[in-house]
Amino acid sequence: MLVKEPWLHLGSPSHTIVTSPLGDLTLVRKAEDLVGLYFSRHRPAPEQSSIGIASDDGFVEFETQLGEYFAGSRRHFALSHVTQGTDQRQRVWDLVSRIPYGETTTYGRLARELDDDTTAKEVGAAVARNLLCVVVPCHRVVGADGGLTATPEVWIVSDTCSI
Repeated sequence: MLVKEPWLHLGSPSHTIVTSPLGDLTLVRKAEDLVGLYFSRHRPAPEQSSIGIASDDGFVEFETQLGEYFAGSRRHFALSHVTQGTDQRQRVWDLVSRIPYGETTTYGRLARELDDDTTAKEVGAAVARNLLCVVVPCHRVVGADGGLTATPEVWIVSDTCSI
């Protein structure tokens, strides 16, 4: 069952584009919460209605923390953010958010941690739908053989961020 946009109370979205070692990133916020972080080649691309108007207002803390992370001086984000998805996806993203900097885990291990009938493939599908790339560190989730199984953007994040 999809969560029926619990973030609607946050108001209209706005976005800004910031430069990073990964290329341009689009940051999307509603009120004080980060609700999206997209690579320039993110697929599927976010719809204009979901990112709102372009505005640099209100993004300073997000940009600062991302800059610190890419510079290696920050290992955890202290950003107000809201994830948008089904209960199962929310549970997967919560587990992904707990993976320590410098460590990885597998889709299978996350599925076992959920302690239900969730498969590694379903975990992979949830990870692929993460709208807060880097902040919810999907680049720390690898295949059973320890290899990256995701998009080239995830490979770039892994190389740049030392996982």
